[in-house]
Amino acid sequence: MPRAPTHMIEVIGEPNRSASIRMSNYNGSAKSSEKKGDVPQDDVRELMSLVSSLRGFPSHPSKDVYGLDTKISLNTMEIQWSNEEDDAAMQGGELAGEQKDEFKRIVESVEALGRQFARQDSAV
Repeated sequence: MPRAPTHMIEVIGEPNRSASIRMSNYNGSAKSSEKKGDVPQDDVRELMSLVSSLRGFPSHPSKDVYGLDTKISLNTMEIQWSNEEDDAAMQGGELAGEQKDEFKRIVESVEALGRQFARQDSAV
């Protein structure tokens, strides 16, 4: 059974525009706080460039194949991907170190965006 998240960061917008960002913290399954803000267009463009490298990366519905206890779901015009999808190519396989490093770099970038731009308190 998957654990309840400790936090969730959502970036919502359109290509070539600024986007809204929401960072929610959880205590168990209950949302304990939420902050929101706006991400400038240049940062959105950089994020899109980063996450596009995840296309074709392995995923697994129940195994933490990246070892970070982190879930990423992408839903854009160009890419629909989650590291919790069922991927037949991943059955019993191991990931290349470069893929784990790239995934970690993207997770850190998304978390940095949340810390930098989601600063306005939002009603929970």
